[in-house]
Amino acid sequence: MGKTHCSHCQKNNNQKTRINNKLLITGGVFVLIFIISFLPNLEKLNESFISYFKIIWWAVAIGLLIGGIIDYFIPEEMIFKYLGQKKKSSLFYALISGFVLSACSHGILAIAIQLYKKGASIPAVITFLLASPWANLPLTILMFGFFGWKTLIFVSTAMLIALVTGSIFSVLERKGIIEKSKEVQIGNNFHKSRFDYNFKDSFRGVMRGILNLANMVLWWLLIGILVAVLIKTYVPEEWMMNFFGASFVGLLLTLLVATIIEICSEGSAPIAFEIFKKTGVFGNPFVFLMAGVVTDYTEIGLIWTNIGKKTAIWLPIITVPQVLLFGYLFNIFL
Repeated sequence: MGKTHCSHCQKNNNQKTRINNKLLITGGVFVLIFIISFLPNLEKLNESFISYFKIIWWAVAIGLLIGGIIDYFIPEEMIFKYLGQKKKSSLFYALISGFVLSACSHGILAIAIQLYKKGASIPAVITFLLASPWANLPLTILMFGFFGWKTLIFVSTAMLIALVTGSIFSVLERKGIIEKSKEVQIGNNFHKSRFDYNFKDSFRGVMRGILNLANMVLWWLLIGILVAVLIKTYVPEEWMMNFFGASFVGLLLTLLVATIIEICSEGSAPIAFEIFKKTGVFGNPFVFLMAGVVTDYTEIGLIWTNIGKKTAIWLPIITVPQVLLFGYLFNIFL
């Protein structure tokens, strides 16, 4: 039975091993603009490209690799057991997974979509997406260098927003307002591992999983990187800082700018610290960092195309008010 299942999976995966047209077109445009950036008088554009490559290449690569490993080695029944059932514990498992699978917000997208394909529930996927970029150990250590003890407030608030949002999505799913999570039948042998297969088969299986995942997420990531590079190159940071006041209007402008330029949690942290130093308030950098996750067009686009448009639309509707509320409170009391 194990060999039959493996053969069936291999047959299905072989049908998807070609690079799709969206990735080819987006990748072609991306490479073309990158090559053009080497022309005279475009040094700043080239520097922006290279700086973003340095920030995110490892996160995206790790995300695709972990996604490929999950695709080949982890049975759907196991994912469903911990992240797919309609229980509160699934949301806590998603939160813990986000802490363990530490990655940039864009690197985590590949993992999240793969978990959904394997049977993770929509509320668990949303919780995972919101928690992982900020509630992870490496970035928590980095943030301590920037914000000191206030990092604890930031991380705990980010985790709270993730859990609250996941709980609200559970209610929306029960009422049929968003798409329904996938149904996965748990077999008697879900605990069996596929690590007993030989290295050659395992390597090919993981590579197929990586390519399948790249076809789904990489073209969106390239669009996000390209837009962020252009903003970084041609929109002065000084101009943005002048509008990041402690008022509610300043928070809204912070939200707008973060929506446009967010590219990676590690890359956003230094910018948020500059906002903190310039304005002297904690709410604006909090909104800047969180808004990049909850309103990121790359993330919303991927959810739209892979999970459903209703889920994608409800994500900012639920999360943005929470982020603005905490940002406003932080400006007043911290």
